[in-house]
Amino acid sequence: MAQLGVPTTRALAAVTTGEQVARQELLPGGVITRIAASFVRVGTFEYFSSKGDLEAVTRLADYVIEHNYPACHAATQPYRAWFEAVIDRQAALIARWMQFGFIHGVMNTDNMSIAGETIDYGPCAFMDHYAHDQVYSSIDRHGRYAYNNQPNIGLWNLTRLAESILPLLGVTTESAVEAAKDALEKYAGRYADYWLEGMRAKTGLATRLHEDKVLINELFEVMAANRADFTLTFHYLSLLAADPADEDGDLRALFEDPAPIDRWLHNWRSRLKKENSIDAGRQTRMQAVNPVYIPRNHQIEAAIRAAEDHGDFSVFHELHAVLQTPYERQPNKDVYMQPPEPDEVVQQTFCGT
Repeated sequence: MAQLGVPTTRALAAVTTGEQVARQELLPGGVITRIAASFVRVGTFEYFSSKGDLEAVTRLADYVIEHNYPACHAATQPYRAWFEAVIDRQAALIARWMQFGFIHGVMNTDNMSIAGETIDYGPCAFMDHYAHDQVYSSIDRHGRYAYNNQPNIGLWNLTRLAESILPLLGVTTESAVEAAKDALEKYAGRYADYWLEGMRAKTGLATRLHEDKVLINELFEVMAANRADFTLTFHYLSLLAADPADEDGDLRALFEDPAPIDRWLHNWRSRLKKENSIDAGRQTRMQAVNPVYIPRNHQIEAAIRAAEDHGDFSVFHELHAVLQTPYERQPNKDVYMQPPEPDEVVQQTFCGT
């Protein structure tokens, strides 16, 4: 995630303990040490609010403003400014997840960082074939945290934050509620703007036209109908010229029925001509935001099995090395680009992953 440019906590160290941990079965135990801009979460505020401890809520808010949102100190109403800044960061973060086909898998309030970083990687995954409602998490049995529901869950979590800090947002309950509602109502628009700008970049659109959102959503519909690979669709699109040529083959091969993607490409090229797009510059920009490699589920599972079953960490180290430069095509590493074979498909990911 860090190499992709997504705000995230980082792993500092991981060590084995030599002890067994009871999950679905006994597994080798370990300790991972992480670093973050903050480990305060929405759930931290909920905890103190649920105890009726307004003093602790206030001290926690002051601490977060000082360490993570210092610019809010200068605002006329610092707590309101801070709450709006948190909303903005979460909208931007979730839009980034969506641009890479990332599914967090367990977006409860205790897994939402106040600092706007991706935190608590558990049953998460990057999707292979595109599906609007893709779920991998073994504990998400009803699709609450499905790919297309992540923006809505972000708003749900932020609403819980608003409830927890309500006394800080106004002198009276009525004024605090109005302030919270006003801030929360901005979330959808901010998310939509971040999402659309990110998707314009992924599809090579340098200018803004009203038709862009429809064009981009049509691509996702065609991808969903054909179970096209998310990452490879955008990677191969980034290689295409504005004028039709034989080079469309790699992209078309991802679609069981190529006719819809052919029609979409025709419309996409027409849109590029409206801004006099120059291939070289556009392709460079697209390749800077469309990765060649992601940590695919079957490759992660292979690394886990080699390490856990055979004490062989070489599979992990090679995968890790490839992922250090995810936007660059690396020699003799094409196997890391490929989606899983039918017998390699990982249907579920787990908290222990």
